Amino acid sequence: MKASSNTADVCPCYQAAIELIGKRWTGAILSALAEGPMRYASLARSIEGVSDRLLSCRLRELEREGLVERTVEPGTPVRVYYSLTPKAQELRPVFEQLGDWARRWVEVKAV
Repeated sequence: MKASSNTADVCPCYQAAIELIGKRWTGAILSALAEGPMRYASLARSIEGVSDRLLSCRLRELEREGLVERTVEPGTPVRVYYSLTPKAQELRPVFEQLGDWARRWVEVKAV
């Protein structure tokens, strides 16, 4: 059976974006960094339940995608900060609207 010509195709760019920001912990990382630059330990503390391994992995992915910037300040000890790039800053209204929607419609189940 042939698909209807009225069927809308999903935009490949949209699909790629949803898959990128929809990965587990990615939204939480971007949301935490929306408050301003953070050191790794502070970021890890702000996201309950994320493992160090997964946080490191997601931060590297977000750096590769140009959403997170890693800044190293020399000294003893070396200080590493993570912050949102301008590209990621443009997502802030999207996350704010998603948060508003979630508070109205998503029920968090107790563990």
